[in-house]
Amino acid sequence: MLSNSLNTNEIKNAAGTEVEFQSLSLTGRQRVFGQITEQPSLPHRLTVSHQESGKGMTTRRRSAIRIDKTVVSTRDDLTPVTISAYVVLDAPVGALDENTEIANTLAELMSFLASDGSNTTIKYDCTGNGASVLLNGGL
Repeated sequence: MLSNSLNTNEIKNAAGTEVEFQSLSLTGRQRVFGQITEQPSLPHRLTVSHQESGKGMTTRRRSAIRIDKTVVSTRDDLTPVTISAYVVLDAPVGALDENTEIANTLAELMSFLASDGSNTTIKYDCTGNGASVLLNGGL
């Protein structure tokens, strides 16, 4: 269970600087956090949600973590625009007794996003292989 305040380096920006969030709502299997210092007209949200479907061996869980950040356009200094980044984990939890292979799959994605392969340092500046192709539209 996440704490009500994410303010001890759980979330960092591209410069590696901590961004602090606080819980705004908890409804069913969805929790929404807002940046503690956000401007009301420019919301910055973190959403964690889970949904299960199927029964028995066919049970699947779809979990998502999403960050939505509204900023002012740098082209006209007036228009608010929203940037969204999210990861979805769709796992056959009814067919697996443990999370080992689910964790391996998620670790591979995190490694691809946050590493350039030359070392194991987390690249918050989005120069990891996966983050770079997302940021620049590359393949």
